[in-house]
Amino acid sequence: MRRFILIAVPYIWLLALFLVPFLIVFKIALSDTALARPPYLPQFDWATGLGAFLAELDFENFVFLTSDALYWKAYLSSLQIAVIATLITLLVGYPIAYAMTRAPEAWRPTLMMLIILPFWTSFLIRIYAWMGILSQEGFLNQFLLWTGVISAPLTILNTNVAVYIGIVYTYLPFMILPIYAALDRLDGSLIEAAEDLGCSRLSAFWLVTIPLSKNGIVAGSFLVFIPTLGEFVIPSLLGGSGTLMIGKVLWEEFFSNRDWPVAAAVAVVLLVILIVPIVLFQRNQQKQAEAEA
Repeated sequence: MRRFILIAVPYIWLLALFLVPFLIVFKIALSDTALARPPYLPQFDWATGLGAFLAELDFENFVFLTSDALYWKAYLSSLQIAVIATLITLLVGYPIAYAMTRAPEAWRPTLMMLIILPFWTSFLIRIYAWMGILSQEGFLNQFLLWTGVISAPLTILNTNVAVYIGIVYTYLPFMILPIYAALDRLDGSLIEAAEDLGCSRLSAFWLVTIPLSKNGIVAGSFLVFIPTLGEFVIPSLLGGSGTLMIGKVLWEEFFSNRDWPVAAAVAVVLLVILIVPIVLFQRNQQKQAEAEA
């Protein structure tokens, strides 16, 4: 009985907070828009029964998503931005994680605290701060003008560049921490052995350090890619009208157009897309745990 209760707790959690909400959203996706409260039909009525209720559900909204170019372009644009942002975050985060592992032991807790420190501040406040930094009258343009690097203010805010900056800044700790954990467990004698066998430091880094930190790279990449794909706040505040991401489209369908069925269909498709990297991430974590065991 104790074992059953122990196993049942996470399944009940998933049932209550994932499966049931998903089924509700999926039901809304099969409904039709209506000027009602809630703004969709049909709604279950005990008088007509379950059969009549199910007969009114259809996949019309999913068909509509395939016929309107806005939605599949938003999905493709979100995938592109998420992939590029993940690669940039990796290129920035790996050297930082590597430098942290090479730092003296006494400095590592301080460096770790500096990486985690942004989480002590509200996410929205940090994004609003970047709006002030990247605007034409912001700190960045004023600094570049003062140093003479540019002669006129740059237009960074309300562009995809600002979106990339916001995503990299926000999710950089999620890339650094797994890579740091992988590099911290790395046996330094393997690097010494590679150098003794004739490898240069650069060759030893590419042939030994990078492959042995692969699990950290994969974990960090998934932790950045998965939330970035459905990101809404950063493209809304830092991006412009040309920034097309599915999170913005989803918000506009729910709150601007009040088209809940189409918005629910968009959310269901997004979840199906996210299942692939989530499953791959879980398999990577499982393989890592088995290797360590």
